[in-house]
Amino acid sequence: MVMDEKKPRKAVRFLSFLCGVMALVLLMLYMAGVFVPDKIGPDKISDGKRKRAPETTARAVVETVTDFYEAPGTVRPRQETRIESRVSGRVVEVLVRPGDVVKPGDRLVVLDSRELQTRLDRAKQAVLSARARREQAAQGVKSAEAGYKRAEAAYHRVKTYFKSEAATKQQLEEAEASFHQARAGLQQAREILKEGNAGVKQAEKGVDETRIVQNYSEIRADTHGQVVERRVEPGDMAFHGKPLLVLQTRGALRLEARVPERIIHSIKMGETLETVITALEKRLSGPVSEMVPSADPDTRSFLVKVDLPHTKGLYPGMFGRLHVPVGKTEVVWVPRNALERVGQLEMVRINLREAWTRIIVTTGKVFDDRVEVLSGLKGGEEVAVMGPAQ
Repeated sequence: MVMDEKKPRKAVRFLSFLCGVMALVLLMLYMAGVFVPDKIGPDKISDGKRKRAPETTARAVVETVTDFYEAPGTVRPRQETRIESRVSGRVVEVLVRPGDVVKPGDRLVVLDSRELQTRLDRAKQAVLSARARREQAAQGVKSAEAGYKRAEAAYHRVKTYFKSEAATKQQLEEAEASFHQARAGLQQAREILKEGNAGVKQAEKGVDETRIVQNYSEIRADTHGQVVERRVEPGDMAFHGKPLLVLQTRGALRLEARVPERIIHSIKMGETLETVITALEKRLSGPVSEMVPSADPDTRSFLVKVDLPHTKGLYPGMFGRLHVPVGKTEVVWVPRNALERVGQLEMVRINLREAWTRIIVTTGKVFDDRVEVLSGLKGGEEVAVMGPAQ
């Protein structure tokens, strides 16, 4: 009798396949945490249960709170001054650096003033020339006045002689013509003197203007502030309209945030809003000092500015969030020390049917020592806390 060898081979293959499937299942169960106590698997509720109750517990609380829209913003100075040059020239000195505190009258930047000095010297020379011309015109007026008086006296004398027939008509006409000529000469001399006075005033005004322009070669601070940006170095060219430095008011800061157009109606000028400065982990409140009355066409948002109180460690450029109240909502709070982390998961342990069980939760906003639970709890659950109850 010949045995069929194919049947044992099929059985061996089937057993090999079955062993492979069982190994794969065991591997999946191990990765799911079935064989590891207290390891969280893919379900929300773990199978791991504590044998004894925790020392400290608290309750998950349901509370109706004000719902806020958080608008990201930036801390900026309430007043920022850009220092520009009013004249063109090469920068000789820059006397301040970012962080320096300045007061009114402090020198900030010095420009090359040699060209301006030359212009001032020319203007002063023009004043001297104008004064010389005026002096000459004044002498001409004195001479013309003397000639006029002599011509006037001669005319009146000949006129008297003519009435007594001691002078001819021709002599009278010649004396009258001399008189009118002298009067015209006096009037002309006075006009020249008047022009000389105007020329002196114009030249002196030119000196004053040139001196003022020369003073622009030294750029000084006109208010108290702190240097936050230096945009020029010695050797650079300065010209009208080019920013050289940026100053800001010290201690006077505000948060500037863009608020969507759908909630801009919730904000009123002058009302107090809360802000959160992330780097300082502080909540600061301040009044709404400015609302730009036009929306940005790209983001469809309005710029809102909230004044901040003087706070140690607060600097321009820091990130912050503006809390805009938009309504009421119910939230579930638990103490922050009730949260446990395993990898990327957040969990709390609750008393579920007299057994302490880990529950995967999703958290939201953090307020002081409490944290909002978005999913996983409904409120009223007894939760274990690590440390004192809150």
